Amino acid sequence: MTSKIELEGMRFYAFHGVSPQERTVGNSFVVTLSLTVPVQAAVESDELAHTVNYAEVYESVNEEMKIPSRLLEHVAGRILYALKKRFPQVTTACIKVSKQAPPFGGEVRSASVILEECWA
Repeated sequence: MTSKIELEGMRFYAFHGVSPQERTVGNSFVVTLSLTVPVQAAVESDELAHTVNYAEVYESVNEEMKIPSRLLEHVAGRILYALKKRFPQVTTACIKVSKQAPPFGGEVRSASVILEECWA
């Protein structure tokens, strides 16, 4: 038995962007994450040790969002690799990192990058 664990709409203020101004002033970002995890033991035991702790997942994402990057692809990839290292039981991960109101002279709610990785 596997499960999708999803953290949806995590909000961060961070300093990612190609232009120096973006890395100085910052912007709002929204991260949504879906992890595939075997959960049969957790279903039977009702023990946190048999699944992935959502609070620890959030903390991993938060730590990576604090590190400025030029590209959203780099941010998303770093988060996925950090999660895989910390939670080896994860078999598949999908992340969406969205920059709110990107500064390129048009009316756009967000610009996003979606990465999927399968480790199984």
